[in-house]
Amino acid sequence: MLEPSVVSLSADKAKAELRVIPNTHGPVTVEDITQILSQPDFVMLFPTSPAINKAVNEINTLCGQKPGDHELFFVIAERKDGSVSIDVSEDKMHASMTITSAWGGKDISLPDILTTLKSKKIKMGLSKPRIMALMQRLSILPPGESCEGVIANGKPAVNGDHAVLNRKVALARERLLQPQEREDGSVDMRNLGALITVKPNDVLMVKTPATIGTPGFNVHGDVLQQMPGKDKPMEPGTGTSIHPKDPNKLIATLSGQPVENRKGMQVDDMLQIKDVDVRYGHVNFKGSILITGDVHEGMEVKASGDVTVMGFVESASIEAQGDVIVSKGVIGRLIKEQDLSTKIKAGGQICAQFVQYSHLEAQGDILVTKQLLHSNSTSCGSITVSDAQCRRGDIVGGVATANKGIRAIAFGATASTKTVLYCAMQQDELKQQLKELDGSIKAMVVAGLELEARLRKLPPKTEWQNDAGMIEQVKMMLDQKHQMTAEQGKEEVEYNQQLCEVENYYDNYFIKAEKHIFTNVEIHIGNAFNRTQREHGPCIVKNINHEISYDYSNR
Repeated sequence: MLEPSVVSLSADKAKAELRVIPNTHGPVTVEDITQILSQPDFVMLFPTSPAINKAVNEINTLCGQKPGDHELFFVIAERKDGSVSIDVSEDKMHASMTITSAWGGKDISLPDILTTLKSKKIKMGLSKPRIMALMQRLSILPPGESCEGVIANGKPAVNGDHAVLNRKVALARERLLQPQEREDGSVDMRNLGALITVKPNDVLMVKTPATIGTPGFNVHGDVLQQMPGKDKPMEPGTGTSIHPKDPNKLIATLSGQPVENRKGMQVDDMLQIKDVDVRYGHVNFKGSILITGDVHEGMEVKASGDVTVMGFVESASIEAQGDVIVSKGVIGRLIKEQDLSTKIKAGGQICAQFVQYSHLEAQGDILVTKQLLHSNSTSCGSITVSDAQCRRGDIVGGVATANKGIRAIAFGATASTKTVLYCAMQQDELKQQLKELDGSIKAMVVAGLELEARLRKLPPKTEWQNDAGMIEQVKMMLDQKHQMTAEQGKEEVEYNQQLCEVENYYDNYFIKAEKHIFTNVEIHIGNAFNRTQREHGPCIVKNINHEISYDYSNR
């Protein structure tokens, strides 16, 4: 064991010096030297590990040899100033500071921290209380110990909210899908309540305007631009107008049935019919139609509004610019390959209790509460086959195609009936639209630069300020510039929104089975394809890296 006297402070008391004679004091270990440095005189000094290891090796090598009679000298510890370091997160939204206490040297001060922050270009989101808290912790730390904490946070940009159109009146489909409750609590499936009508000045729809959002910043002070919300037009249709005192309200100007369309609402005249059969003839009505009975085989019904059928549709044709709602069922038969006897086309939604051997085409969603059997269904929105309690709802046979997802309780059947599903097939079209938008924006940028160059080449204003023709020409150029800037800004917002849609496409649009996917179900999601070879339980089916993926985590 080494005697403490072999270690002493240097003249300036900044270092610990080891003086030993190998043959007298050796052999030694690292622990021997470390124990001496733990003495009060040296405890505040920073042990220099490489020097200590070197000293141990040299002493033990010379111990017992003739050169071991000579004294060796090593500096094994020294004063060390405190240190401060700043780490910035990869997204530049957070900066953390680590302060290390001094080994007998100068501790970090607030000016040192400010200098480091400046060198790291940390300008925004600094928290003085957090910095001072770290400084207080530093004062009680043992030599060489560190404390760390986040001392600056950026502010994320807040994207604007999209405009929302809130309908304030019920629609025919809601009436027909919600039978009335009797006094004893039972449900009368035949009683669908009073007809839904509105009168002049009734508020039909209220628009919540889009918001711009607020920009953010990172810890370096760089501005993070927000994405403004997307506007959604609310345009008056037939029998409606914008409220004279509130541009965000749509009101009725006529009495009739409210019908929702893509850009707002309209109020239609209503034609009420008991049955559409050979005695009544085909129906083509400008307005909405309520059929209290059935639409019989071979009949055609057309309307500029909604068509609601309280009974059945059997081997008939219905075409509506609004919704088509069938309270009971849609029944067809197979005439020949791919040719089905019942055809329903809607500019809005199609709703029914059950559908079989029919062709459905909707610009909006398709909602079937019980079964969709051996039919060809196409929706620009989503297809849902389920009752309200998610207990039943089967898609069996046929082809179901939906741009924005398909949901059912079960797909296919235990008998392995071939069932084909197409979902989210438009990403390539969206990418093409995105490419065209990008090209349009770049073209406007080039045109804007050319216009700027022309404006810069104009002679001094004093030379043409009295020339009416020149003044008009300059005015036209400035108007063109402002118009181009506004249009470019609008297209950039649209580009960013379209880019978000493309990047999150397969996260937003997928196929969901609440209970089963049986064998022989063909699944197409974008460019990914799979035919089920076994039964799957509750799952969400997505396109991940161009392959069909089954996620069972939401069971």
